[in-house]
Amino acid sequence: MTQQQQKQKTSIPEKFASYEEEAAWFDTHDLADYWHELEPVDIEFQLEKPKEENIVVRVQKPIKERLERIARRKGLNISSLTRMWIMEKLQAAQ
Repeated sequence: MTQQQQKQKTSIPEKFASYEEEAAWFDTHDLADYWHELEPVDIEFQLEKPKEENIVVRVQKPIKERLERIARRKGLNISSLTRMWIMEKLQAAQ
């Protein structure tokens, strides 16, 4: 890309009116064209502590198989789906 072509491109906007507007802008622009405008950043991740308590719930095989099918359909593992449903039920019971 020539320097003339680079000058014709707009810069990455400083602010967007909404996340949707920002997402639309990045969906329609090639980030490679704006690489020179980006700055490196340091990212720190705070990983969740492992679950401290376990519970064993025994269910019949057909129920487990149904849970597994639903979990797969939702892109989850059976443990995550079950934990989500328990939390939803607990919140509803308050």
